[in-house]
Amino acid sequence: MDGFSVTITEAVCLGTSIALSGICYYLYRKSRATVDKLDEAPHFNIDKKLKDILKVTPGACLQYAVIEGAVKPVGKPLTSLFQKEAVGVLQRYMLKEHRLVWNRLSSTWTDSELVLHQRVNTVPFVLVGADETTIKVLSPLQASGLNMEITHEKFHQVNYGLGDIIGQYLSGEKLKGQLETEEMLKVGTTLTGIGELILDTDGTLNLRPPSNNAQYFLSITDFDTLRQEQENMNLWWKALAIASALAGALVLLWLSQRFYQHLKVRWEREEMRREFERLRAEVPAEPEENYIENACVICLSRPRDCVLLDCGHVCCCHSCYTALPQRRCPICRQNISRVMPVYHA
Repeated sequence: MDGFSVTITEAVCLGTSIALSGICYYLYRKSRATVDKLDEAPHFNIDKKLKDILKVTPGACLQYAVIEGAVKPVGKPLTSLFQKEAVGVLQRYMLKEHRLVWNRLSSTWTDSELVLHQRVNTVPFVLVGADETTIKVLSPLQASGLNMEITHEKFHQVNYGLGDIIGQYLSGEKLKGQLETEEMLKVGTTLTGIGELILDTDGTLNLRPPSNNAQYFLSITDFDTLRQEQENMNLWWKALAIASALAGALVLLWLSQRFYQHLKVRWEREEMRREFERLRAEVPAEPEENYIENACVICLSRPRDCVLLDCGHVCCCHSCYTALPQRRCPICRQNISRVMPVYHA
């Protein structure tokens, strides 16, 4: 691709689109595999029959199964810091700082948040079925989809003085305040668990993260809602992958068009060169004593042997004309549409 180059902007756009389409396609395939595993996972009721099923299962283990039961603590539950009547098995306390930051590009204030403090407390718990059969839930913090109930939320707003307001506009940052939240997985909540179901040697049933790297789920929603959320995420990643691939295809199409135009100009110049050589062969050679008087204004070593049209200037040799970075007359800067050989009598 002699004389053709890709700009930095084009290279960045092409590389970004390829990278994004690859990442989005990977995430799409991953989420698609998760949805497929959810569709294939068997559903079981938490009852005494479940132990009998696991006893006849190789390894007393079901690699991926769906169960649903009520949350019950093993021992003393956790008590809410703000609602003494609220008890649970998981508790997350978070303190976030909210600021407004001035964006010079959009000339607007944008919201920014920073986690100042976060604490997670947990106690062992089980899922209880209709006949009081229990399944112990292991490693709950590793599970996806565990959206707990908000038991406390309060925003502590900051009061400003005149000096604070002036300082904020000068610094480009305004402190809005702090958001204090507490979330809990309450006792008695119906929980959908999807993971590896095993029968331990002591006869207890356990739900744990799958050993085959499948996604582990604990959700306060039902299975159908959970599956639909994963399906929506899968469609979202698919749409992003297609959009990124289309963007990359458009960049490649643009580069192809530019390269074609570059080749077209080369072909036209080559055709003009052949035509010029043919016409010059029909013109008698100029005497050597006229070379200095009619020297090319660019190289000063060869005679002026072409006329630039449409402006009509005779100022350079054909070799220097072909070396011009742009097809413009070096005298008047007009566009050159055609070149004809000239003979000085």
